[in-house]
Amino acid sequence: MCDYSQDDRAVQHSRTVTISEAALPNPDDAPFTLTMSSGFEAWLSDNDTSLAFALPPSKLVFIGRDLNDRIAVYERSFDKTMGLTADGTHRIYMGGRYQIWRFDDVPLTAEETDEGFDRCFAPRQVWVTGNINVHDVAIDPRGGPGRGVTLAATRFSCLARPSDDCGFEPVWQPSFISSFRPGDRCHLNGLAMGADGPAFVTAVGATDNLEQWRTERRGGGVVVDVASNEIVATGLSMPHSPRLHDGSLYVTHSGDGSLVRVDPQSGTWTEVSHAPGFLRGLTFVGKYAIAGSSMPRSGDLYSGLPLDDRLADANQRPRLGLFIFDLATGAIVEWLFVEGASREIFDVIALPGVRRPMAYGIVGPELADSVWLDPRSSEKRDPR
Repeated sequence: MCDYSQDDRAVQHSRTVTISEAALPNPDDAPFTLTMSSGFEAWLSDNDTSLAFALPPSKLVFIGRDLNDRIAVYERSFDKTMGLTADGTHRIYMGGRYQIWRFDDVPLTAEETDEGFDRCFAPRQVWVTGNINVHDVAIDPRGGPGRGVTLAATRFSCLARPSDDCGFEPVWQPSFISSFRPGDRCHLNGLAMGADGPAFVTAVGATDNLEQWRTERRGGGVVVDVASNEIVATGLSMPHSPRLHDGSLYVTHSGDGSLVRVDPQSGTWTEVSHAPGFLRGLTFVGKYAIAGSSMPRSGDLYSGLPLDDRLADANQRPRLGLFIFDLATGAIVEWLFVEGASREIFDVIALPGVRRPMAYGIVGPELADSVWLDPRSSEKRDPR
């Protein structure tokens, strides 16, 4: 059992679920334990949603509810799980070590339906990008190659699309990057997609020299308007996960452990709430924001930031997991913690209207034993 209190508010009691796989094909795989607040299950039910999050180095984890409204967890292993996005509730895209994966909702077996599953995501397409260090992935509603899949190619300081002919197609770079070439120069990591296409990006520094962004981690972070290619907010510590929701722009102020609302017109940003962790990965369900939280440790990339001071002042330790914030009050209403060998969550998505999702992996009998046919395939066809 684990207790957690935020700013001396009432302690919430929790319960624990242990997750493991019978076969561990990747040496990085390891069992892990989930501990959640007492109202977490009810929150999923009340908001009629499930969640999925990327748990590097190898886990894609789904959080739903079984037929008795108890928490139901399903996970699969891939080679480095990175940015996630949902195209509705029937398609998911995920960045990998050298790939972009597309998962489609496929028909469930009778056994899976009896167990309460209502979505099964199977890998249906993969683009091999090479080592471009994919971070955020988003869907351009205007469509285009790869149905509008757009990604932050961090190693090339640009936004890009997958390509059927090359590793990827660069489509935009910030104005402070002088030329297109490999090498992480500003750590462009986040993408907020708007109705008219890519709207805002985040970068750790407005820098143009190889790895210079590392010197800007404490306060050199920026938000850039894609259409105008102008910096609209500065002074952030390692910002990530820009998202547009209900007409507002939100960003995880990761190096400070806070969620902020950004006004691109004035350049100001306001803290909505904070949590004990390096916040990265952000999605919304109605009036709630759900953010992933990673754990810095001494000497790593996520240490030596304002978050360290904030944790010390509050006498808190960092947490790995998910925090659910009430956007109106800033309160942490529910939480889920991950205990195990992993130290970071990369991204999180919501699947509204989905009760209990599952997925097929790329190794195992499910894909070999499954054939999905067009209902018209039983009709006689003229081969000419």
